[in-house]
Amino acid sequence: MSLVILLGICAFVGFFLIILFMLPRPSAQGMLLDEVTRQVHREKEAGAQTLLSAVDVDWLAKPFTLLRRSFSTEPDPVLARRLMLAGYRKPAHLDLFLGARLALPAALGCLVAILASNILFFIFTIVLAFFIPDFWLNHAIKKRRERIRLSLPDGLDLLAICIEAGLGLDQGIVRVGQELRTSHPALSEELLQINFEQRAGAPRIAAWQSFADRAGTENVRSFVAMLVQTDRFGTPISKSLGNFSDTLRTQRRQKAEELAAKTTIKLIPPLVFFIFPSIGIVILVPAFITILENLKHLAD
Repeated sequence: MSLVILLGICAFVGFFLIILFMLPRPSAQGMLLDEVTRQVHREKEAGAQTLLSAVDVDWLAKPFTLLRRSFSTEPDPVLARRLMLAGYRKPAHLDLFLGARLALPAALGCLVAILASNILFFIFTIVLAFFIPDFWLNHAIKKRRERIRLSLPDGLDLLAICIEAGLGLDQGIVRVGQELRTSHPALSEELLQINFEQRAGAPRIAAWQSFADRAGTENVRSFVAMLVQTDRFGTPISKSLGNFSDTLRTQRRQKAEELAAKTTIKLIPPLVFFIFPSIGIVILVPAFITILENLKHLAD
């Protein structure tokens, strides 16, 4: 049975290598044109990757792109949205994720087939390896949302300064997105995405609500609700942004104090199960040995 599984895995790897070698090789003119295009995009787009990393992503995704197109011409919109929430917006990222779903079970299954002959452990490994990319994607989405939540007060302060200096709300959002590229890249990408959607023809309120949906945190939803209210009723926004930023910092400090207060409760299990038994052994065992020796002398 293990020989059949091993042959199947080898056939899958061989099929993958055949597809890889059948890929078309770009010409020198095509490579030069791609390099010039990437340089232009790197200068214009915010937070663009380096040329080497972009080439690596595109090159690695080519076999999986051909494999996906043989089954479906359009990518999964739900998976594409999840990758976008994690900060991966290129089409190559979707193909790499789908390729990881295929490559991880094949690699780990081959390893288990070589090292162990248990069919149940083999099936469990393949199923677990298939869901590992989903676990990683959920973790990446949560980490990105947490980074946006923590960086929002700094962005609001800078936006209030830009508005007080005379910039409009849309221009201030673009400027804040450009200034936060290094310190808060996640928030910078989302703010620039708002500008891109407005330039593409989306209404201002719809672009803000899309930002709230992508961020998925209560602070961002409250911020967007405040912007919508300001846009509809014409209320002054600079003072509102300052007050809202102070409120977010107060909430963040209270959250830190809450986590610090929980450490006392979290220390109880290690104290009870690890530290107290050691202290008891050090203190009580010598006294117990002394008592036994004294009883032995009395008995004699």
